[in-house]
Amino acid sequence: MLRRLGTIALGVGAAASGLYFHNDLKVFAATILDKSAQKSLLDGPFNGPMYSNDPSFPIKPWDHNWDFRDPLSLIDPTLYGKADEETRKQMLEKARPTATRNIFLIRHGQYHLEDNDPKTHVLTKLGREQASLLGQRLSVTNIKFDSAVMSTMPRAMETANLALEKLPNVPSKMDSLLEEGAPYPPEPVAYHWQPRYHWQPRPRKFFSEGARIEAAFRKYIHRASVYQKEDSNELIVCHGNVIRYFICRALQFPPEGWLRMSVAHTSITWIVIRPNGSVSIRSIGDYGHCHPEKISFS
Repeated sequence: MLRRLGTIALGVGAAASGLYFHNDLKVFAATILDKSAQKSLLDGPFNGPMYSNDPSFPIKPWDHNWDFRDPLSLIDPTLYGKADEETRKQMLEKARPTATRNIFLIRHGQYHLEDNDPKTHVLTKLGREQASLLGQRLSVTNIKFDSAVMSTMPRAMETANLALEKLPNVPSKMDSLLEEGAPYPPEPVAYHWQPRYHWQPRPRKFFSEGARIEAAFRKYIHRASVYQKEDSNELIVCHGNVIRYFICRALQFPPEGWLRMSVAHTSITWIVIRPNGSVSIRSIGDYGHCHPEKISFS
């Protein structure tokens, strides 16, 4: 009788949450329930590939090949199709990454914004202080940074160079793909923000700049190469819109939601990409290195 009551209670709890791990249900059923209760539970409405398939809780499956670097996608399908089972296992093993990438997205410091010419958008006095504080913080961590890449816009280059003064042994380069822009039409519409340079139609801005920012995402946000043997820590100094779009794309969130979050000047967003393609975020817009009076967003 207690077993039956336990089964009923479990069913009620599952209906309330809709988020039971199916593997955990198997373990529970095998160790606690009798045979008939096991069958009732595992054949019931909560038996899905991982989570509940209750229509009250629609769940979009995670795309495991989101970066087109899943081992199977890196193998010649003709050779794979002709190979025996053991050879296929070996082929997959050779194509499987083993290193984790830690990517630190850094927004530039506060900058002058008096006109529409990006060349004049250099750091303010506060922006230079923020960049120096960022460099100090990065230098006292236990993290060994392997590389740095920066946007070619002046405010990003200034920020990166000031921070890298505290990290003298980190190789750096520039990339125009990381420049600021309009990544994707936001939803809901934000009337306080519109793509700059109003003489160009807005749809064209999203079409051209969005494609460039998407190209930057594909270039920099992906799992490690099979040739990378050690975990890496990589700095990317760029812009708020780019960072927010990268967050949405990396987590497979709707890209139109990028404007629903904010990141402060010189803030740190830490993305972890593991060998199996899973993605997690350790921090978003962390500005703990700035004193309260030195925090700014625009």
